[in-house]
Amino acid sequence: MIPFSVLDLSPINQGSTAAQAFNNSKELAQRAEALGYHRYWLAEHHNMPGIASAATALVISHVAANTRSIRVGSGGIMLPNHSPLVIAEQFGTLESLYPGRIDLGLGRAPGSDQRTARALRRHMGGDTADTFPQDVQELQDYFDDPADYQTLRAVPGAGLKVPIWLLGSSMFSAQLAAELGLPFAFASHFAPGFMKSAVQIYRERFKPSATLKKPYVMLALNVFAADTQREAERLFTSLQQQFMNLIRGTPGQLRPPVDDIDALWQPGEQAHVARSLACAVVGDRQAVQDGLQAFMDEHAPDELIITAQIFDHAARLHSFEIAAEARQALREPVTI
Repeated sequence: MIPFSVLDLSPINQGSTAAQAFNNSKELAQRAEALGYHRYWLAEHHNMPGIASAATALVISHVAANTRSIRVGSGGIMLPNHSPLVIAEQFGTLESLYPGRIDLGLGRAPGSDQRTARALRRHMGGDTADTFPQDVQELQDYFDDPADYQTLRAVPGAGLKVPIWLLGSSMFSAQLAAELGLPFAFASHFAPGFMKSAVQIYRERFKPSATLKKPYVMLALNVFAADTQREAERLFTSLQQQFMNLIRGTPGQLRPPVDDIDALWQPGEQAHVARSLACAVVGDRQAVQDGLQAFMDEHAPDELIITAQIFDHAARLHSFEIAAEARQALREPVTI
């Protein structure tokens, strides 16, 4: 049976706080673990009023400390914002605290606007994305068994072999993951345009490594499930509003759902949001099962990571419960 995992941005609901968002993430992770989800990833974003997971390693530790077996990691750490040594030490610490449970997913984008990116790495000039391949390999070296001649080591980190994933929304990381023989996760939940091409290139160009013998693809999917189709569509309007506000340059806290989303946006905004959220399964139990099956049959991922920016915490937990139930009834996808 294909593994299902969870992607969480620790959303801050309108009128709520980051503290409540962290408590919600803890409870969702505990429920996901009980439901059989494989891993729980948190995403790095900065200067975003509606996302609490900026200090991603700290939130990972919070989730891992309150669960027992589910893998916990980053989806992802935006490596251009950080020194590879600092990330190696942070995730070496996490792996030492929660052995065998930590994943390090790496992204190439800053996860913020350019002004925020400069504030995060003031000592660096220009675009640091060009060093991403070298930074990834430097991280791999820090997690490998240290050589006698090696004078710079990550402590903790050296020899822990923390699993590294590459994340992407375009072709670059797919090609790099194939070249390095690393698992690849595509951000199809908000940028589905290059998904098919990126996955195809990754699978065709993959080179086996000490880490991975054959390609491994995880795809992200928005899943908004409820007891009725109408309620699921209503819950989905919180995410639609979030993207609409990003288009307008007015990001904010996650808004409550509305009964008539069409009253809020212009036709051009609606089309833009629809393109961004094309990889979404929204509906009742049967619709979710059918939508998940269709997505897997078309794309044949090795793993699916589900995300749901749902305003009401109880409804969010229930959505993940319905998705887990649907997973039990799915057929195995055709392997490419």
